[in-house]
Amino acid sequence: MRARLLAFAAAGAATLLAGAVPAAATASAGFAPQHATHTTHARPMVGGTFNQDGGNWSGWVSTGSGFSSVSASWNEPEVTCNSSNDLYAPWVGIDGYGSQSVEQTGVATDCSSGSPVYQAWYEMYPDAPVYYNDPVSAGDNFTASVQRSGTSYTLTISDTTQGWTEHVTKSYNGANASAEFILESPTGAYPNFGTVHFSGATVDGATYTGDNGVALDASNNSGFEDHTGALSNGSFDVTYSQE
Repeated sequence: MRARLLAFAAAGAATLLAGAVPAAATASAGFAPQHATHTTHARPMVGGTFNQDGGNWSGWVSTGSGFSSVSASWNEPEVTCNSSNDLYAPWVGIDGYGSQSVEQTGVATDCSSGSPVYQAWYEMYPDAPVYYNDPVSAGDNFTASVQRSGTSYTLTISDTTQGWTEHVTKSYNGANASAEFILESPTGAYPNFGTVHFSGATVDGATYTGDNGVALDASNNSGFEDHTGALSNGSFDVTYSQE
């Protein structure tokens, strides 16, 4: 699995930087900045607002400048693999929405073996992702955060079910222009994950309410693969709903 994921990061940067939204059959993209067209589509959220086409991203993005921290929790769902090309990850991070850096940490689910394999990771894009060897199972509860002080970023992820925590501090000159709670498929192909529930979402230490926010739905050549719901007290759902 690790070799497959690292290969995506190395091979897929050119595709994403060219602005392409990868098709589901294209296993050539890594965890990287989002480059969709940012157009809305007719899938109204609660409250009458509209989600944007997120390409291979779905979830919520807070836009602005000078972001210093982001955090959230989620339950890692058991997935059903649709194909060996399926690969996705819930993560939290700073940057990547309109910038060329991403400082992020999350959990990848890889279906290349025919069955889902779960592995936690962090990435300081454009560097390749780094994967942890800690045990991860479907149903585990995770808390993740990225905290910045100047050009120093501390990325922390905890499996509160298995009882482990990993953190790393890296120096990087990021843009700090967005903060995210995201599901991403580097291949553009999502397994059926049911629903991922994010909770306790914070930006710069405050509960995230959607201010200056954008809700994204992931898409492929056949339509939309999931739907991001409205925020309520720092919580929201992303639901698999392939069209």
